Amino acid sequence: MAAGEISSAGGEASRAAGETAMAEGGTGTAGARRGPAVPLPASEAPFDAIGLARHLLRSIRSGALATLDPEDGTPFASLVTIATDVDGTPLMLLSRLSAHTRNLLKDPRASLLFSAGGKGDPLAHPRLTVTGRVTQTPDPRARARFIARHPKAKLYADFPDFGFFALEPVAGHLNGGFAKAAVLTADELRLDLTGAEGLVAGEAGAVEHMNADHADALALYAQAAGAEPGPWRLTGLDPEGMDLLTGDRTARVLYPAPVREMGALRKVLVTMAAQVRAGEAAPADEGPSGSS
Repeated sequence: MAAGEISSAGGEASRAAGETAMAEGGTGTAGARRGPAVPLPASEAPFDAIGLARHLLRSIRSGALATLDPEDGTPFASLVTIATDVDGTPLMLLSRLSAHTRNLLKDPRASLLFSAGGKGDPLAHPRLTVTGRVTQTPDPRARARFIARHPKAKLYADFPDFGFFALEPVAGHLNGGFAKAAVLTADELRLDLTGAEGLVAGEAGAVEHMNADHADALALYAQAAGAEPGPWRLTGLDPEGMDLLTGDRTARVLYPAPVREMGALRKVLVTMAAQVRAGEAAPADEGPSGSS
């Protein structure tokens, strides 16, 4: 082999060794260490990142709220209870006497951590961080949906120092478990309610009717989502699915396809109940992980 060929072969081997070392987290030929992995946009992730993120938003009832101390910018994390508006916007009931509320009134930037939890390693379970700005909301729907999700909050929701707040999402960071990470936009986290105005307006009446007259159907929907026996109560409806509650347990049930009109919703609910009764529950009825 000629000297030039030996030199060329050596260079190729050196480059290959450097690439192998970098792939294994070591250093390359120039001594440069591989940088941290960057999560993919949700639209490019090899799993249903948007579906999983929305499932966590709808099914987790408490999480960590991180705010900023206005004096020195120190991050301050606290535990809060959470519900969602029809479009998925996180809702909270906060006391103005709390440190996190005082922080938010000075600087509305915040993040919320939604963690599914479960047996074994906590980091093996999905979690979602939503960043954005928190503002107080006087919308009666926010109050109704929050109390439906947290019935005991009715005891203190109207105290003078309490108020309902919404986190307007800017972005989301999803960790769905080992090697499953993605970043989401605000539009990917929340539902577009265009064309669903009638459904939104009729939600409260539909929820009341289902709880009063169709508890058997609610139990069937929960069963189809893989949840344990109830009794289950409906806490909210939206164009993608419904939120159920029994005690401290939740179930997120998706429709086979999105609906935007109350008439279409009635037909879908009747069909879903009939399918479960017949033992033919459609796979699309289940959320990413059933219940929490």
